[in-house]
Amino acid sequence: MPSSSHLLYPAVGLLMVVAIIELAFVSATVGFLHGPASGTFPFNSDGSTIDLRGEPKNLMTDQGHTSNAAAGTAFILIGLGGSLALFLRSRPNPSKFAIFFYHLWVLVNVLSFLLTFGALVYVFVVTNRYAGQTIDAAVAARLGGEKYDVGTWTPQGWFSALLELDLVNSSDRSKISTIVHITRGWQYNLIPFFIIQLVETSIAVWDALQRRKVVSPTDSAEKVTA
Repeated sequence: MPSSSHLLYPAVGLLMVVAIIELAFVSATVGFLHGPASGTFPFNSDGSTIDLRGEPKNLMTDQGHTSNAAAGTAFILIGLGGSLALFLRSRPNPSKFAIFFYHLWVLVNVLSFLLTFGALVYVFVVTNRYAGQTIDAAVAARLGGEKYDVGTWTPQGWFSALLELDLVNSSDRSKISTIVHITRGWQYNLIPFFIIQLVETSIAVWDALQRRKVVSPTDSAEKVTA
């Protein structure tokens, strides 16, 4: 049966992979908001062409920031920090600092997992709450290319609503369709992210508990001397 240490290394590596995927999806969304979405997307309605800004006035982004924070914490503190902690711990006669750093890393594992769990719940609750909204063409026409100011939107809901319009340019439709998949990507990637981190954190805690049961050679020598 594999030991906890043998399971921990691949678990940390897999967590880093799913975390970097999450970071990539969120970064791509931010890039789109600051790029194509900062302009207008013309669409046809009742025989006229209406320019609509690619980003609404009330766009919720906190859920994206939360997902980004969870992924960044998992990649840097758990992944990179864990690689260092496990390396220092694996050396012969690890120092007190190495042991302290390892146990601190295990504690951060638990806190990071709670952050990921919070991000998962928050993103799905907010996204589902504001799903299914539509854009009123008459309101958009009055805005004259300014930001749509009716309702509160998530990126998933807003870009999906844009696809329901009769967009003039096929290239705009292609770009928006891509960003819809990307926003759904960082939303649903939180599910395997959560599961993998749950497993990794459980193994890390299990490993720490196992090591506490092992008596070090120094302790054994002290007992024999006594």
